[in-house]
Amino acid sequence: MSIDRAALIAGIDRLAAAMERDFDMLNTADGALGDGDLGVTMTRGMRLVAEKAPDLPDDLGMALLQCAQAFTKSSGSSYGTLLATGLMAIAKAVKGETELSAGRVSELVAAARDQMQARGKAELGGKTVLDSLDAVASATEGLGDPEAVADAAARAAGEALDAFRDKKATIGRARIFGDKSIGMDDPGMLAMNRIVKALADRQD
Repeated sequence: MSIDRAALIAGIDRLAAAMERDFDMLNTADGALGDGDLGVTMTRGMRLVAEKAPDLPDDLGMALLQCAQAFTKSSGSSYGTLLATGLMAIAKAVKGETELSAGRVSELVAAARDQMQARGKAELGGKTVLDSLDAVASATEGLGDPEAVADAAARAAGEALDAFRDKKATIGRARIFGDKSIGMDDPGMLAMNRIVKALADRQD
């Protein structure tokens, strides 16, 4: 089984539905350590991406680029900008391709992580979405079976969220809360956990 336009559109549909479902959860988490609008960012962004989905081309690079452009039209939030940056990194890597093997997930997630890290000028270990992506890239490395990749990605995103919950945020807006951030989920990591599980078609 490979990732093609049909698989991409199916993933968009699952992700859009997940963001609608998790709207309040994400806003609440972001309200504790941020602006309280992460659910708004994700829901509005995915609505625009879902609207664009029927017109996406077979070229996965161009399709992902159009998804990134659609998402950024909905919000100027820093998280939305970072996600679009990651998508564009993947789009560049797969330009001209119409099918991708599941074995490339690790490589592509790592590319997104690195570009987002450069854009956000952040380091791994700071309790941010970068740590979620790093965990997913590591967990899926060397795997080629689609089911194994999906399981590993979903598990890694959840484990990263759990592992960093009791750490102090040292990067981004959350860092101003200092020790108060200990015991709380980073909103960006929480959102990425929901994103990965939706794309992997895995439920809690």
